[in-house]
Amino acid sequence: MAEESDLEKTEPASPRKLEQAREEGDVPRSRELATCTLLLGAGFAFWFTGGRMIKELNVMLSSGLSFDREMAFDMELLLARSAAHVGDLLIAFAPAALVLIVVSLASPMLIGGWLFTAKSLQPNFGRMNPIKGLGNMFSVRALVELLKAVGKTILVGWIAWLVIRHELDDVMALSVQPLESGAAHLGHLLLLSFMFIVSGLIIIAAIDAPYQMWQHAKKLMMSRQDLKQEMKESDGNPEIKAKIRQQQREMARRRMMSEVPTADVIVTNPTHYAVALKYSETGMRAPRVVAKGADEVAAKIREIGEENNVVMLEAPPLARALFRHAELGDEIPEALYIAVAEVLAYVFQLRAFSKHGGMRPAKPSDLDVPPELDPLNPSADDADTNGLPQ
Repeated sequence: MAEESDLEKTEPASPRKLEQAREEGDVPRSRELATCTLLLGAGFAFWFTGGRMIKELNVMLSSGLSFDREMAFDMELLLARSAAHVGDLLIAFAPAALVLIVVSLASPMLIGGWLFTAKSLQPNFGRMNPIKGLGNMFSVRALVELLKAVGKTILVGWIAWLVIRHELDDVMALSVQPLESGAAHLGHLLLLSFMFIVSGLIIIAAIDAPYQMWQHAKKLMMSRQDLKQEMKESDGNPEIKAKIRQQQREMARRRMMSEVPTADVIVTNPTHYAVALKYSETGMRAPRVVAKGADEVAAKIREIGEENNVVMLEAPPLARALFRHAELGDEIPEALYIAVAEVLAYVFQLRAFSKHGGMRPAKPSDLDVPPELDPLNPSADDADTNGLPQ
């Protein structure tokens, strides 16, 4: 039962799936909304620019019906006059055309937004499958589209009947009006009726747009298994990531081990910890930690140090404090300056003894390690003692 519940598509689409669907051209679209906005835009454009357009058309019609004898014998003059008429026609219709272009470009922003993708242009032979086509014809989506078309026809027809019935007296009066005023009145009636009828499409668009968004969201719904698989793909396979982290640790460990031969001293616990320190009067403000480790890593550091004759000093409190509070590659904490200075002084004295002889220096003891820096000290923070070897 748990497996079946994981396979049910009950979860909303993730942002990644929505982005993938958008890249493939799959976004919610409402043809009813686009048609409604385009027709309303055309109606308003003709409402505000129709008078000027009719005047321009009247002038062009009068000029075109007038006959000039010179044009009958001069083809260039005839072509020039025709080109001028075409230019005037384009200028007359330019404002309305500009409004339609702006509305056409802006309408996709209402739902789905602009989308430019070449995947929609790629051939998909699956769409040519007749069995799939028959299935689409008798699907729930096809039934919804049929009901929507029937409802749109009934609504628009009912609004058109109301408008015609309301304007019937004015339509009948057109027959007794003068030609010029009658034509203007007819244009006004047609445009007003067009706007009322198109306004009825707002109801269809207001229903269709939310439905298309809901349908698109439902189509992209995911199961819990899909979400787990997507998370695994996006974050990477845990096993592969663990292996990568292991390899990174190995590489960091090899780089760290290559620095051990250059160290001045290795401070040990003596068995659990090993911290290699290096100091140079030029370029270093304080000694730096070039390697550190616990248990097996500490043993490897000691082994490499012995092979390269690096001085090793047992100082358990200092080793523990350095391991806990000094990061690899960083300078030691200021609170440990005095203790490390004693250690380095011993190292330099030991080198002088090896070269010139004399009295062998005594190993430093009772190093000044602040109690709060020793993880095993009762006064240290309890968080620092978790998981530390004794």
